[in-house]
Amino acid sequence: MPESVSDATPSATHVRTGRAFDRLINFTDAIVAVAITVLVLPIVELRPKAGEETVWQVMSDNTGQLVTFAFTFIIVAVMWRIHNRIFSRLEGFDGTTFWLNLIWLLLIVFLPWSSLMYGTGMDSFRAVTEGASWFSGGEGLGGAGLLYWFNLGAISILGGLISTHARRHQDLISADAPRAWIDSPSIRTRGFVFGMYMFFIGLMTVVAPMVAVWLPFGLFLVGYFLRKQEA
Repeated sequence: MPESVSDATPSATHVRTGRAFDRLINFTDAIVAVAITVLVLPIVELRPKAGEETVWQVMSDNTGQLVTFAFTFIIVAVMWRIHNRIFSRLEGFDGTTFWLNLIWLLLIVFLPWSSLMYGTGMDSFRAVTEGASWFSGGEGLGGAGLLYWFNLGAISILGGLISTHARRHQDLISADAPRAWIDSPSIRTRGFVFGMYMFFIGLMTVVAPMVAVWLPFGLFLVGYFLRKQEA
């Protein structure tokens, strides 16, 4: 018998388990795989012009795009790993989980475009601000840094919301989920802390873009601090 509309779209309280949950995970993984692959498309078009440039010159002229691609690839892989860790500790999903996950996927799919804008903006900014002060304005980025980092920050916060919702609804959590994952304050706030730091980087790309270039390294310090809190 075919599913009714109410069965196909879970309510806020009705928990779907079994095959329905497996299909949601497979659907999510497939979309992330496509999005992370699409990241490479803009740099596929980068090649030296006949008789004019070497490959090294092309790489030098497009450092922003190449570095942004590599960084975004890694960050999406890390976010997928965290998302997978959350879902591996659940035994089902409800309507709230479904819609939060759908918005998370929407932001993941949008990321290749915001990544392209940011990488291109970084190259343009570097070209027009040779010798500029560290606190020069962010006009060269044209808001691309704000878009990109807010995109990443929103993905991180959505992951935190999915995790928080699951912890507040014990019927979603698998019986063998580690108790530390459920109770640890630092694990509960991880997605929100990373998200707010990414928002901060986005704002700094407008106020002080030359400083903002170095701020992503702070993500390692944030991660280290959170791990120390968990110990």
